[in-house]
Amino acid sequence: MRLLLENRIFLWAVAGSTSLKSQARLLIEAADQAFVSAVSIWELRMKALLGGIQVDPDEMAAISDSGFIELPIASVHAAGVGWLPLHQHDPFDRLLIAQAIAEPLHLPRQPRQPFPAMANW
Repeated sequence: MRLLLENRIFLWAVAGSTSLKSQARLLIEAADQAFVSAVSIWELRMKALLGGIQVDPDEMAAISDSGFIELPIASVHAAGVGWLPLHQHDPFDRLLIAQAIAEPLHLPRQPRQPFPAMANW
């Protein structure tokens, strides 16, 4: 299985946080490949600039050091955003969903942030 990790899951996995449920850890460990999108780093950086979170920008950008694979943003991903229903308005989430569809990758989510047709932890 190939996974695309959203920003919180990525940060929790790297930090070894207890916020990441054991089921999620097992899924990540069992994955053939686990990707982190450049869009997640972009979103984290924006949240940090706005004071919403405190993370080291250098640590955020070191995806390969964490054992995950960086997924760049390609034109097919950006174009795919336009095919998604309008019930999801967050531009970062829309791009993650478009990437997951285009690659294809599983995009597991925390239960409080479900997307239609996406798996929950």
